[in-house]
Amino acid sequence: MFTGLVETMGEIVEIVDDPPGKRLRVRSPLVFSDAAIGDSICINGCCLTVVTLDGDVADFEAGLETLSRTNLGNLVAGDRVNLERSLAVGSRMGGHYVSGHVDTLGELIERTEDPPWANLRFRIPTQYASQVASKGSIAIDGISLTVVDADDDSFSVALIPHTLAMTTLGFRNVGDAVNLETDLLAKYVQRSLGLLSDDQIDDPKLNSDA
Repeated sequence: MFTGLVETMGEIVEIVDDPPGKRLRVRSPLVFSDAAIGDSICINGCCLTVVTLDGDVADFEAGLETLSRTNLGNLVAGDRVNLERSLAVGSRMGGHYVSGHVDTLGELIERTEDPPWANLRFRIPTQYASQVASKGSIAIDGISLTVVDADDDSFSVALIPHTLAMTTLGFRNVGDAVNLETDLLAKYVQRSLGLLSDDQIDDPKLNSDA
């Protein structure tokens, strides 16, 4: 479990073919200084496991499912990625609960600079749009953000200077793919409503205050 508060950006050192997936080699003196093999690290919003450590470089294995459903499959050596270590029990909760399980890819469709801020709008597949609400939480490439407004297939966020400087959203361009994880509560509400029949929804016992 993570909070969506990115600790730092790491650098992709190398992408190694490791059939049927790939191995990602990532450098970060901050995050990997006290890491151990088996630790969970959130990379651009994806929960991956440290499989080897060599100083400030850690290796992660990504399978075909991860590579095809997230933007990790587009990474090349030299790219920067958002990094966050897993939430420690008892730590302050500054963002929101982020599982590290990416729901879908979104696309940056509009970027409006408002120095030193920026306003970004992302397209989201319609089947996930109902899980995004104005003033609700969403994780974009692992970054916990508050939704400004949302419609049937897109939503916007406003980024403060710190977020622009410390995460990959600072240099994202229109057309770029981003990893999206919607709010956990929204998923469960939608799932519960989807399992209710019309008769159950109209049942006065379920809709009464008693």
